[in-house]
Amino acid sequence: MERLSASTGGVIAGVCLFTLSFYVLFTNEGRSVQTAKSLDEGLNQVVSLHPDVMLDPQNHGRLVHLSGPLRTAQPLYDPNYAVSVQAVKLQRRVEMYQWVEYSESRDYEENGEKKTETTYSYNTEWKSEVISSRHFDQEVGHTNPSAMAVESITVVAQDVWVGRLFLSKGLVDQITDFHTLSLQGLSVPLTNTFLTVYDDYFYHTANPRRPEVGDVRVRFAYAGLSGDGVYPGPAHKVSVVAMQQGDQLKPFETRSGDVLEILYMGELSAKEVFAKEHQLNNMKTWALRLGGWVLMFLGVSLSTRIIYTLVDWVPVLRELVSAGLKIFALCVSCSLTLLTIAAGWIFYRPLLGWAIVLLAFLPVLIAHARAPAKKNQ
Repeated sequence: MERLSASTGGVIAGVCLFTLSFYVLFTNEGRSVQTAKSLDEGLNQVVSLHPDVMLDPQNHGRLVHLSGPLRTAQPLYDPNYAVSVQAVKLQRRVEMYQWVEYSESRDYEENGEKKTETTYSYNTEWKSEVISSRHFDQEVGHTNPSAMAVESITVVAQDVWVGRLFLSKGLVDQITDFHTLSLQGLSVPLTNTFLTVYDDYFYHTANPRRPEVGDVRVRFAYAGLSGDGVYPGPAHKVSVVAMQQGDQLKPFETRSGDVLEILYMGELSAKEVFAKEHQLNNMKTWALRLGGWVLMFLGVSLSTRIIYTLVDWVPVLRELVSAGLKIFALCVSCSLTLLTIAAGWIFYRPLLGWAIVLLAFLPVLIAHARAPAKKNQ
């Protein structure tokens, strides 16, 4: 009865996952079609601009595309470490030397009962987040500090532009290609005797090769170089698709319902930008389809788990029932996933939808075709 009551909770969770899978699968097809239509609409309307040409008032409110180097007004500076770089973003990444707990469990039987034995091991590692040692199995001798002496932070340039157009916050947020800032070509005055530069890190210790628990090291990274200096390199070039509004680039709302505000690193034509967006849309669609199928498979498996619980005490029967339930969950989830996708396509694109319906019923048709032969035998 205890196992049955526990399985009842699994049935409720399975029904919830089963219902959620239908929502994910159906809405994903509508999202995919809407995004594809918005991208096609944008490609038909986009106007390519040269970054050095004066702004044309006729392009106000239109979707534009341009490629060029990033520009910012002044370098980003960290006064604590005297680090300066002309870039869109400057990131300070802090790590602390801490104890880390690892656990390993093994199951064994003793006097006919199943038991679990867990062993714990500890190691010191550099971690970017504070690891609480209060929940360690052996806290004595493995105590970590409760906070870091230095905080991680990301500084963003106030004004960023390409050519003669300033980028919106949404476009700046898409500049995430961070590179580690090499300290070899940078002259850093060290006023703190416990601050050491080693292997592109600032170590808050006199001996970075033998750190102790609680020691901190700092590394800097930049994204979107925007200066013409030699160090750390020339300005990065980007390709942007957005709406021109005066000297600003803003999000563009399509008639299909999506918002176009696209930025890619490197020089790309308008067709190449939209081709990448179509590829990204396809990858997201298939990922959500797979995720929806997994939710449905788990939902069916949890919902039918109570049947296995009823025969769990019979050794041979429980193995057969377990295998049968897995096959049942696999078949049902595959068929219902295809039917749900087909329903979405029927709603948004009828021709392909009906083709998927026929594909979903193909196993049933094959089974009926083989039935007369089995009956004669």
